[in-house]
Amino acid sequence: MAFDSDVKDPRYASFYGPAQPDKTQPDKAFLDDWLVRASEIVDKYHPEVVWFDWWIEQPVFQPYLQKFAAYYYNRGAEWKRGVAINYKHTSFPERAAVLDIERGELDAIRPLFWQTDTSVSIKSWGYIQDDKFRTPDSLVDELVDIVSKNGCLLLNVGPKPDGTIPLEVQNVLLEMGRWLETNGEAIYGTRPWKISGEGPTPVIGGSFKDTAGTPFTGEDIRFTAKADALYAIALAWPANGKIAINSLASGLPLTRRKIKSVQLLGYRDKLKWVQSKDGFTIDLPSQKPGNYAFAFKIAPVDRAP
Repeated sequence: MAFDSDVKDPRYASFYGPAQPDKTQPDKAFLDDWLVRASEIVDKYHPEVVWFDWWIEQPVFQPYLQKFAAYYYNRGAEWKRGVAINYKHTSFPERAAVLDIERGELDAIRPLFWQTDTSVSIKSWGYIQDDKFRTPDSLVDELVDIVSKNGCLLLNVGPKPDGTIPLEVQNVLLEMGRWLETNGEAIYGTRPWKISGEGPTPVIGGSFKDTAGTPFTGEDIRFTAKADALYAIALAWPANGKIAINSLASGLPLTRRKIKSVQLLGYRDKLKWVQSKDGFTIDLPSQKPGNYAFAFKIAPVDRAP
């Protein structure tokens, strides 16, 4: 280790494990102990999710990961409840567990379910002084983008030593909750559509890219779907008073059904809209129904395969 700590103290070896450089392959004693400990957590606490961080993709871990997965999934079957393992990189085969991307996203729909884990804090996973925080707008946009690509968002907050949540973080969570109260229909219980969305702003795929992108515009739209309804979520409010969805232009193969209704979540009045070969255009109300991404429920459309 580069600095002194109680990780090096042999009295705490059973708690931390023996201190070793991160490139050192664990020996059989460590791996046997790891498997017993991990299985004990399963038996004592019946977790719905076991989330693994990096490093277990070390080659010597592979037979132990297989044994643990078999034990955990079989226990879940005995409990008659769904359980899942989260992993990073290539620790598990793709269909054996749920891929997790740390502080980043994917740039396209992944047929297999996946997850992003990120934090409200930009600088830390825990509480630190003089921290910097993500905005509610950026996190709502990230949530929408992830769900449109068949993923979910695991959002971390770092409490203070007394267990309280910093006021800045509380405000972010409350703002996201207010957004979901209005627009949760476009998130909960939805599935990816045929395409994740459209728009000029690229999403940089991969880990640790959570602050690398540029702000979205009113032309950036993400799609989620539920039954015959399509939710077109604009990641910003267009300045020209109209939202144009190119993917829903008449004659395109994405949907051939005749659209009959368009609703802006959080807005009660009817909207004016027109579908042509140039696109699907919706006239916006003079007042925004919220502060962040704006969800339009459009129906009916062709379902994704």
